[in-house]
Amino acid sequence: MTHRTAAQALIVLATALTASGAAMAQAADAAAPAPAPLLTGNVSLTSNYKFRGQDQDMIGKNDYAKTKGFKPAIQGGFDYAFGESGFYVGNWNSSVNWLKGNSIESDIYGGYKFKAGPVDMDVGALTYIYPGNSAGNTTELYVGATYANDSFGSITAKYSHTVSKDYFGYAGNQSGSGLKGTNTGYLNLAYSKEIVPKVTLKAAVGFTNMSSDIRSLGYKSYVDYNIGATYDFGSGLTLTGSVQGANKKSAYLAVANPGVDYGFGTFGQTTYSPNKARFIVTLTKTL
Repeated sequence: MTHRTAAQALIVLATALTASGAAMAQAADAAAPAPAPLLTGNVSLTSNYKFRGQDQDMIGKNDYAKTKGFKPAIQGGFDYAFGESGFYVGNWNSSVNWLKGNSIESDIYGGYKFKAGPVDMDVGALTYIYPGNSAGNTTELYVGATYANDSFGSITAKYSHTVSKDYFGYAGNQSGSGLKGTNTGYLNLAYSKEIVPKVTLKAAVGFTNMSSDIRSLGYKSYVDYNIGATYDFGSGLTLTGSVQGANKKSAYLAVANPGVDYGFGTFGQTTYSPNKARFIVTLTKTL
């Protein structure tokens, strides 16, 4: 009788420990942060797409430059992370209108993210593809470093280096000039910080160092800027308002109105620079 009671007690104790362990495991699982999703996506509507301070919608009536500030574009893409390895690939697309015969930009990229002490590093390669006119196709290698904390905010430095002969139609194989865009470099510094709940201040400045071949055509290296704020509605929906533009406007002038040629001179001609500062509104949904 005594032996039987002891055995029963051991069974009861084992059962209790097993149940307790299962409960603790469930609690631990509930408390642990959810793993980052492998596949993420985004879609945006913007009032004007600028790339490095320059309008990406330029061709208007009779191929003359558009001068209006409202040039809407639809954009979107996805990123796929290979688990915890740090490797990733992605694609981003936007409607554009600055190359004859082409209406879309499609970016293909891949890279590797890793920690270097308190800094998050990112290295990779990116190819900009313009399916209707390959003169714009450009490939760059990049390296970025981000430092962030709650009190300071987040600051990122990123450098992109052109390795293709073509550089966004300015020079390269497709232009037929024999000149190259290789070694054009772009350095960008970006800062962001939540200043009040749901509102994040964002500011960035970049410098494009054109290749010597491109500069020989009269184009100049220039500085671009982007400053604004983002409001987070929750559920992945954000609204951003920002002022974007660049200096060296006169080096990138395009004819907006040819004017009238009276035989002894042209009158009424107007020009437009894609570097002109604009206030831009962008609505983004992260998927």
